[in-house]
Amino acid sequence: MTPDDQGMRYGLPYDPAAAAWAAEQERIRRRRRTRLAVAAATCGFLAAAVVAGAVTLTGGEDDDAVAEGAPTASATAVSVPSGVSAPSVSVTMPSDAPSSLPSLLARPVVRPEQAFPDTDVRLSDGSRYERVDLATTTECARGTSPELAALIDQGKGCLRLTAALFTDAERRSQVTVTVMSFRRAEDAASVFAMASMDPVTYQTVSLDPPPEAGLPTVPPGSAGVFRRLMSVRSVVFANGQWGDGAETGEAELTRQTEGLLQYVDDNVVAYEDGDGPGPS
Repeated sequence: MTPDDQGMRYGLPYDPAAAAWAAEQERIRRRRRTRLAVAAATCGFLAAAVVAGAVTLTGGEDDDAVAEGAPTASATAVSVPSGVSAPSVSVTMPSDAPSSLPSLLARPVVRPEQAFPDTDVRLSDGSRYERVDLATTTECARGTSPELAALIDQGKGCLRLTAALFTDAERRSQVTVTVMSFRRAEDAASVFAMASMDPVTYQTVSLDPPPEAGLPTVPPGSAGVFRRLMSVRSVVFANGQWGDGAETGEAELTRQTEGLLQYVDDNVVAYEDGDGPGPS
């Protein structure tokens, strides 16, 4: 555990129709009950009766801390279980990649306070959200499914994973947005590609609300929305659920999830494209 890492609890939305997968997610959930303080191929709405194979995928642009006063707990290192593997994925940069890419990759990875600068967020559509948790770790496997961790191990490594939990003004929704930053753009691309093809398997873990937030823990088996976007060297994931586990309101939950994903991605892109300030 690094000086940046303290305890964090993770919870993971999953498709209850896939019984084996559901059991695996509960195992992941138990192994990640640590809090870390300081610290979009698109997937359709995963209603309780929908099987994973029915999830819709589209390509393209729309396609899944510096915490003030966050409580701490012991953190347990998470390793990839034996027998868990990912397909071999090889991504090479195109010949017409921007000439500025090497200098952009030489910049330090985006920091938590750069990706998530605001506790209270107001989006362009007027909707408001509260950031109720913020966490970061340099041990990225702590915040991913075992299959995604195995995929990351094929490359040169993930440098930092930062996650934030947001809720809407009615305190009904729970949307976890996670930024995973890599040494190489190729590794970010391979993670984005696999998560786009199979967002259920290759996903990040959602945060459980901390006790002081006064929010319920999402019931196991609840429906969820998964979105993701990629920047220069980072993949930004968003997992949205209703806190009470409701399976209705797909359009509204999708709007909130996509809005928060775009907000965070804009922050990451501004930094990684060289438009945002470097670390102090």
